[in-house]
Amino acid sequence: MKTKFLNFISNPKYIGIIYIIVSVASALSKYKRGPSAYNNYLIFKNVFFNTLKERNLYAHYPDLYFDCNHYGIIFSALIAPFAIMPDWMGITLWNVANTLVFIVAVKSLPFASKNKAFFLWLCLQEFITASVSLQFNVALTGLLILSATYIYKEKEVKSALAIAIGVFVKIYGIVGLSAFFFIKNKLKFILALGVFCILFFIIPMAYSSPHFGVQAYIDWFTELKLKNGHNQVLDSYQDISVMGLVRRLLQDANISNLTFLAVGLPLFALPYIRIKQYQHLAFKLLILASTLLFTVLFSSGSESPTYIIAVPGVMIWFLIQKEKKPIDIALLVFVLLLTCFSNSDLFPKFIKENYIFKYSLKALPCTVVWLRIIYELMTRNFETDYKVTS
Repeated sequence: MKTKFLNFISNPKYIGIIYIIVSVASALSKYKRGPSAYNNYLIFKNVFFNTLKERNLYAHYPDLYFDCNHYGIIFSALIAPFAIMPDWMGITLWNVANTLVFIVAVKSLPFASKNKAFFLWLCLQEFITASVSLQFNVALTGLLILSATYIYKEKEVKSALAIAIGVFVKIYGIVGLSAFFFIKNKLKFILALGVFCILFFIIPMAYSSPHFGVQAYIDWFTELKLKNGHNQVLDSYQDISVMGLVRRLLQDANISNLTFLAVGLPLFALPYIRIKQYQHLAFKLLILASTLLFTVLFSSGSESPTYIIAVPGVMIWFLIQKEKKPIDIALLVFVLLLTCFSNSDLFPKFIKENYIFKYSLKALPCTVVWLRIIYELMTRNFETDYKVTS
């Protein structure tokens, strides 16, 4: 019995099936509760229909949904196959598609099969949080991971495609360039990225118009600037980041993001001075872990479902440790408890509202792990101190 259980939890196929079941159940549960419950999907599908009608993608349409769209116009092409389906089917297949991208990305990591299963089990709670929101974050996480693993495998064109999709849909994809210095054929990568960027720029114009397409990008830039300002308040469900953590602890919403980026960006970039370590896969993976965490921790747009991007960074860091020291295990437990389960019934409602939400404490464990990663990137010998199954 014990052997069967161990075989079950160590087989990534089984946990992969659980991910698919969760994505289907989350989608159908949202649909059953009515349009207000799957508002995010209504925003997404109307990016396609509004593009066809050449209506401002970033205006408010209270007759269709509440809130507004924050994704680029190329998203209309990605959501189109789902948008034309009945809502119950479109929502379900949309969630499944996002999940499959994530699973494929985990499969691409250079880990032993049992470690991939372990990775998926530990990310499950955060995946549930993201899956219930029906957002693109699950697929975006997969794209960020793939953009790096394709580079490790010298598949520059595929890496460029993953980055371009991420950039043109949600800007965050730009951090995929953190693996640029590990590319062997940089010219091939640059040319491929250039071609994809041109294609993604003009594709929506084929079913709208050149004028509307260009205007959509201008409107998108304006909307993102406005959104950043709206996020920077003390009672927002967003800004669950390093910035939000400090701003809410100090009760000062006026502290600029630039103040934090002036510290965070140099720290993020500092490990790149260790050029001799570029040859080691463990160094590249730790850079990927740092990238996934940095993307969330230094964005005022980060909300609870966004942490499906950050938590896999923690898992990559943990899995490549050659020896799991007590401090490593303690940090992992800290992340699982306060980051992954902070929205669950594990914590009483008054603690969630008066402490975890109020002070953006979900960001705290990941911040500590990110600082630990930067320390390791700067001090460790990546030839001997880490264990990666390539």
